[in-house]
Amino acid sequence: MTPTPLVAWIEGVGFLAPGLPDWNAARAVMGGEQRYAAAPSELPLPAILPPAERRRASRIVKLTLAIGLEAANHGAADAGTLATVFATSGADGHTCHAICEQLATDDRQISPTRFHNSVHNAGAGYWGIATGSMAPCQVVCAFDASFGAGLLDAIGQVVVDHLPTLLIAYDSEYPEPLHSKRTVPDCGGVALLLSPGRTARSLAQIEVTPTGAPAEVLVDAGLEALRLAIPAMRSLPLLVNLAQGKSGSVCLDYLTPMQLNVHLQLC
Repeated sequence: MTPTPLVAWIEGVGFLAPGLPDWNAARAVMGGEQRYAAAPSELPLPAILPPAERRRASRIVKLTLAIGLEAANHGAADAGTLATVFATSGADGHTCHAICEQLATDDRQISPTRFHNSVHNAGAGYWGIATGSMAPCQVVCAFDASFGAGLLDAIGQVVVDHLPTLLIAYDSEYPEPLHSKRTVPDCGGVALLLSPGRTARSLAQIEVTPTGAPAEVLVDAGLEALRLAIPAMRSLPLLVNLAQGKSGSVCLDYLTPMQLNVHLQLC
């Protein structure tokens, strides 16, 4: 029996990755207008946070706020009203490293700020502080399949609740010695604002079904290396088609042997 696709509409996109500071820059590279040049990720200061929280903002917090707000603004949505799904393969690597260093000393007292920045839902918590959101929020993790898990969760909520939902998928690096065991090179993420119906701002209809086909490999060697290096960048084949204005299907990595067939119909 053929599975029924999960269907939604993409209203806005946010993006940040090494050498690609926002969706406009990424779209130019993915669309073939510019060559990809790898460079350290540039994380903007989260001006939306109160000064005290802004000073404490970690790389994860800066990343999630940047891409989430970009997607909401792109879709002309009020960020504080949106249901959200945060998807990441791990917590804040630098904060976890600092806590491990502290625990290896005679003074094992961990600062409350370090602790609350280390937990897996820190990005979601700061999003609520920044936007004042009281809307439903989910935080999911599926290791390298976290983008796929987040996409399924977000589009499932759109289908069931008939409300716009913002997916924020992101990852960050660990310093050594953890880096040698988890070799994510830098931080990067993508945010998709999904709607239950087509609007004047809709970019494309998206349909998601399970498949056993192999994941799409990108032609651009730099973008393909990025896709494999940062789990959230497993989204790149979908984003490349969107940037190039191409309708059609791509297969995204999920939990092998199950993959995700994603069909885009441009509006």
